[in-house]
Amino acid sequence: MTRPLYDRHRAVLPDWLALYYRQPIEITHGEGRHVWDADGNKYLDFFGGILTTMTAHALPEVTKAVAEQAGRIIHSSTLYLNRQMVELAERIAQLSGIPDARVFFTTSGTEANDTALLLATAYRGSNQILAMRNSYHGRSFSAVGITGNHAWSPTGLSPLQTLYVHGGVRARGPYAHLSDSQFIEACVADLEDLLGHTRNVAALIAEPIQGVGGFTSPPDGLYAAFREVLDRHGILWITDEVQTGWGRTGDHFWGWQAHGRSGPPDLLTFAKGIGNGMSIGGVVARAEIMNCLDSNSISTFGGSPVTMAAGLANLSYVLEHDLQGNARRVGGLLIERLRAICAQLPVVREVRGRGLMAGVELVHPGTDRANPEAAAAVLEAAREGGLLIGKGGGHDTSVLRIAPPLTLTVAEAEEGAALLERALRTV
Repeated sequence: MTRPLYDRHRAVLPDWLALYYRQPIEITHGEGRHVWDADGNKYLDFFGGILTTMTAHALPEVTKAVAEQAGRIIHSSTLYLNRQMVELAERIAQLSGIPDARVFFTTSGTEANDTALLLATAYRGSNQILAMRNSYHGRSFSAVGITGNHAWSPTGLSPLQTLYVHGGVRARGPYAHLSDSQFIEACVADLEDLLGHTRNVAALIAEPIQGVGGFTSPPDGLYAAFREVLDRHGILWITDEVQTGWGRTGDHFWGWQAHGRSGPPDLLTFAKGIGNGMSIGGVVARAEIMNCLDSNSISTFGGSPVTMAAGLANLSYVLEHDLQGNARRVGGLLIERLRAICAQLPVVREVRGRGLMAGVELVHPGTDRANPEAAAAVLEAAREGGLLIGKGGGHDTSVLRIAPPLTLTVAEAEEGAALLERALRTV
């Protein structure tokens, strides 16, 4: 049934618009942690539209809020007061941990990071940005320019001068053999050395856990140690929480809190899960940074009444049902179950992650070489078995990305682990 649609897709959409699976599927509807395709096949969804359907498919509280708001007014723009936008901004400002916070809403994580870069460079009067190797921050011209993952960076042209720092990947690279404390010390020394060769850097932007890069992360405290260096130079810290926000990591509500010893970030970007599928992104920043722009601006679609209603309903559900706690409990169980399974499989190099954000890195057995062919094969086998997962990675796309909705049950975690084990054993 999907072949005619696939042919039409290829006829009118870009060749570089990625699709999963040799025979792509059309997802028609979902409920809870499950979705169905156009052929009637049911899947346990362990990827949630790239971590975007964060809470559950067809969550009644969100769908009701969207329908009710759409019945009143769908759009007005930021030129008019918007009660829902103010209310959601108040809640996010308070939750962010940033003092005297201001919030600006966008329609995506890419646009949120774009805005953060605009603010940081304007505030500091510099176009120099520090970014992490293996990072991903979006598909706009400026976001591509700071992305440290060549598979997602189609051009070397950029309005920014980007310098890449060690530290986003713990288990590979020149510092992989070091202990956690030695790793942090070496990365800080690398940062200090880098800053000795440049001047007036605007900001460091970093994902607490790298998403597209394969769910890699540094030891806790690295960015706190970086912050001490950055503060001495007046450099801002932007934390990209597009994939790590809203309690997904279980231990913390925001990924930066694992690195919070030196205080909160100067700017925080968010998107994906807050809308549970609706297009919401945004930036939180200290007032002096947010207000540094000296010209007018608006957002036509950012902060629309419908998306804000969805965000308010979804955030309320997340907090009232302690989904951060559920991510910690069920996610911890899932990761330990995956580690037990993968300990017997020579194709698996590492199972890593936090909360409901797990990565399984595949290699050629007996070597340390990435195995993107195996990752592609497992992705296919998992789908055939009724499980949807993602993939990513740095130099090669060899990491299985597992990020179910935060309402995942213990039974569903066990079911998903069993389905993934079956798929892994096919390679």
